[in-house]
Amino acid sequence: MREIVHIQAGQCGNQIGAKFWEVISDEHGIDPTGSYQGDSELQLERINVYYNEASGSKFVPRAILVDLEPGTMDSVRSGPFGQLFRPDNFVFAGTEHKEKVK
Repeated sequence: MREIVHIQAGQCGNQIGAKFWEVISDEHGIDPTGSYQGDSELQLERINVYYNEASGSKFVPRAILVDLEPGTMDSVRSGPFGQLFRPDNFVFAGTEHKEKVK
């Protein structure tokens, strides 16, 4: 079976990616907390392409979210499907990182 890792980078990538996960979750019957609420076995057939099944039958997107500033990712986290992602899927370089690079 194919498994896809979804990489979202920058403000635009993360905004488009957030909408992508809303659509994919809806198609597969996954609610904003990662629980399956669908009504068809067909929805679960290829769910492992984009999701890992975690403990408690929760589905977690196989995704990496990257940005130089935390603002966009904070909006993703506080958005309708922000609870889907694991905290360590968010990668960003804060101001302290930028100062060290100079």
